[in-house]
Amino acid sequence: MSDLSAAPTALRPRLSDAQAWKALVMHHAAVGRVDLRRAFAAEPGRAARCTTSGAGWTLDWSKQLLHTDTMPLLLDLARDRRVPERISSMFAGERLNWTEGRAVFHVALRAPAGSTMLVDGRDVVPDVRETLRRMGLFSEAVRRGAWTGATGKRIRHVVNIGIGGSDLGPAMAYQALEPWRSRDLDCRFVSNVDGNDLSTALAGIDPAQTLFIISSKTFTTQETMENAASAREWIIASLGEGAVGRHFVAVSTNTARVRAFGIDPERMFGFWDWVGGRYSMDSAIGLSTMIAVGPSAFGGMLAGFHAMDEHVRTSPLESNLAVLMGMIGVWNSSVLQLPALAVLPYEQLLARFPAYLQQLMMESNGKRIDDHGQRVGWHTCPIVFGEPGTNGQHAFYQMLHQGTTVVPMDFIAFRTAAHQLGRHRMLLNANAIAQAQAFAFGRTADEVRAEGTPESLVPHRTFPGNRPSSFLWSEELTPGSLGALIALYEHSTFVQGIVWGINSFDQWGVELGKALAIDVIRDMSDPHLKPAHDASTSALIRSLRTKAT
Repeated sequence: MSDLSAAPTALRPRLSDAQAWKALVMHHAAVGRVDLRRAFAAEPGRAARCTTSGAGWTLDWSKQLLHTDTMPLLLDLARDRRVPERISSMFAGERLNWTEGRAVFHVALRAPAGSTMLVDGRDVVPDVRETLRRMGLFSEAVRRGAWTGATGKRIRHVVNIGIGGSDLGPAMAYQALEPWRSRDLDCRFVSNVDGNDLSTALAGIDPAQTLFIISSKTFTTQETMENAASAREWIIASLGEGAVGRHFVAVSTNTARVRAFGIDPERMFGFWDWVGGRYSMDSAIGLSTMIAVGPSAFGGMLAGFHAMDEHVRTSPLESNLAVLMGMIGVWNSSVLQLPALAVLPYEQLLARFPAYLQQLMMESNGKRIDDHGQRVGWHTCPIVFGEPGTNGQHAFYQMLHQGTTVVPMDFIAFRTAAHQLGRHRMLLNANAIAQAQAFAFGRTADEVRAEGTPESLVPHRTFPGNRPSSFLWSEELTPGSLGALIALYEHSTFVQGIVWGINSFDQWGVELGKALAIDVIRDMSDPHLKPAHDASTSALIRSLRTKAT
């Protein structure tokens, strides 16, 4: 095992001390602000030079605020930060998550049968394929009606109970792959410990025709297990305790707790400690997705993941989509110090994709301590948000166009639609293209005046432009193109973490509030206890106590 598995403190300097970083900062200081109008006028071939394709996706990054010489310097920085070596180490199953001593090997989840992928000398592909085989058999049994509820009725409703990576990925994919879903099944997703979430999901469905998937690696996740316990009570109230085993399956590794819950371990689907939660939707966590769309479509999604994996693993940096996207993100966040990223899918089926990316990117790289244990001196992860077009145009685009904060954007589009309906796809894509154009080039005061606008309104109708964006597009949204798109963002997030010198695969930042909640729950549950916290916390506990315990 190479030295890249350990804390890389001695392997390379901090980012601020790297010569390639210093060269990039000096370049920015020397060339100053990019004017996209002038850049396109001076370089007629800019769009072609800044367009790259791979794994069924095309990236046009010509509207980013980069001079001609900027991307070569960014790629020099990627080499200096050992991005190619770290990518190779991930595919070799090395323990890149050094703070937790774990391999980072979600790429093995989509490796084709017959591949060899080793962790600590063990080929994990047979285990992955066996889990997929078991998932496929169970999914088909549910879809055919061979797996029934306790009364013999066919399963019509599948309720996935999880949170974070056990919810966001499956829920996003379920919506995205609507054209491939079985019309005989309805999948619902419960994550919030707020009882309204579970109550809404259970409204109007028949317990005798409902299957619950409890997704928790340890089977101890507070929100998930509280919802699971309430769902269990709901089944027992209608069908009796003996029905639990027919109406619940588990995605977990904790056999004892799964059995104690009433689930036969034969109906438990596991995964491994080298799969991080936010990288797990193509593992057994995707069981609800597989039941909804079928093993064939799920396999197509895995093939798309793998196609992008291979593109990233084998492509030179200059044509590597994930490296290009990752380094553009480094430029925008760390050099230009732009605080956010708007992800704008012009595809209604990807409505949940920005929320999925919030966890992927912000949990991975929303960190302030580098591999040397020191506070970083550069901006890391941006705030990620977004809505599908054209909805966002009538919400927050006003701020993006004329606000005081410049926000980079990722437009995502497809040439054709899963549901061909009149001119809808053409209008949708025309709006995406026009918005990217407007953000880049704006409208000058003279152009506004030339339209006959009264002088008093000219400042209000002037658009500054120079709002940076990338444009990602594929032929159509399919299971394969969805998998490739997700993998692209996974890898670009990893690239940024490498450059910033942070561990993209732990998430210590979620722990403190969870730990403090234990004491707050105790104090909330017993009205006789006197809270012993700070004055504000104690007052809130007293004010929000309820009779329910």
